[in-house]
Amino acid sequence: MMQHEITKAAPLLDAKGHLTEPGYAKSLLPIYDRNAIKAPGWRIKEWDYYYIGNDDYGVALTIADNSYMGLDSVTLLDFRIPWQQTTSPMSFFTGGKVGFPSTSASGDVTHSGKHHALSFQKEGATRVLSFRMDHFYKGKPIEGRLELTEAPGESMVIATPFAGAPDHFYFNQKVNCMTARGSVRFDGQEYVFDPATSFAVLDWGRGVWTYKNTWYWGSASGLVDGVPFGFNIGYGFGDTSAASENMLFYNHKAHKLDHVTFHIPTGQDSKEDYLKPWKFTSNNDRFEMEFQPIIDRHADSNVLLIRSNQHQVFGRFSGKAVLDEGTEIQVENLMGFAEKVYNKW
Repeated sequence: MMQHEITKAAPLLDAKGHLTEPGYAKSLLPIYDRNAIKAPGWRIKEWDYYYIGNDDYGVALTIADNSYMGLDSVTLLDFRIPWQQTTSPMSFFTGGKVGFPSTSASGDVTHSGKHHALSFQKEGATRVLSFRMDHFYKGKPIEGRLELTEAPGESMVIATPFAGAPDHFYFNQKVNCMTARGSVRFDGQEYVFDPATSFAVLDWGRGVWTYKNTWYWGSASGLVDGVPFGFNIGYGFGDTSAASENMLFYNHKAHKLDHVTFHIPTGQDSKEDYLKPWKFTSNNDRFEMEFQPIIDRHADSNVLLIRSNQHQVFGRFSGKAVLDEGTEIQVENLMGFAEKVYNKW
């Protein structure tokens, strides 16, 4: 597979609203401008998703504006039980009014409803995430405040077209291996995140998607022998002939992978069994992992013409990852997640 690296800053879209340079980068070089999009406005999708976790528990936060609908989401996971709860209030016909920044490097995004509020703020090198939801689970509230320290380093950036739809695209940044400090309070418990053991990833997405998609995404961040290590793997996000989004991060440096395949096990009825052990393989033997699931965060919403069937599975990765210069990293029980999502949206 070709891996075209974008090395210069330039507008993401040309005058026709087409991607100027499909490929990947290690920093946010393409310049996103919502006003440069030529596709119908109701097809534009923008979101910020954060996952913050350690070996015992985690929290996921989303603010999304899919133009015809918006979504604010809070997930709390406890791997010790195991248990999870996701609550996602929706709003309709947001049409870009949520007001997402055009870059992840600066700017804030906040959104609220009658009984909830989420705020993602950028304060210098720190990201401050705060949230509350009055009726999170069984009428009980949840609230939290987390500070993410973004180590100076490289990230995964991808500009992907969709075949046959030149005014559609996916522009995405994944920032792995941020350290997290703070706490979440729910049902009389405080979930404390210590930066020595708690790590975060940002999934920063902007784009115009085709109506039907199935994507696969996996991510992990943590320490291997005391060194920050993480990865981003996935496919299904459009035409990846210019580049895949597979990347390793070791000591805050990015190492580009080619193609990685998700092997989701099947059960007796030949349906996918998400809680059986998964495997991940690569075409050049640089990413070979076993994945032991703990929780399947499954949601299937089907409303008229819109459907989202997602399995986001949290668990532990073990295996090997090979850096660009050939150094082999041995990974053992690294907490992360892998997902398969089918959307009609």
